[in-house]
Amino acid sequence: MKVNEKLADLRKLTDEELETKIKESKEELFSLRLKQSTGTLEKPNRIHELKKDIARMKTILSERKIGGEK
Repeated sequence: MKVNEKLADLRKLTDEELETKIKESKEELFSLRLKQSTGTLEKPNRIHELKKDIARMKTILSERKIGGEK
């Protein structure tokens, strides 16, 4: 899935759904970091992808917050 498609899908979600996805992503990131430290991580690039996805979701939330205050 391309970045623009991911962004379009994320923008369709409500704030609560985005916050839930952020929480789930952070939990997955934590488990991946544990696997990395024990040497059992199969896809190291997934950590990088998750960090980017979390940042995208947080950006969308902050854009909505700023847009709502105007």
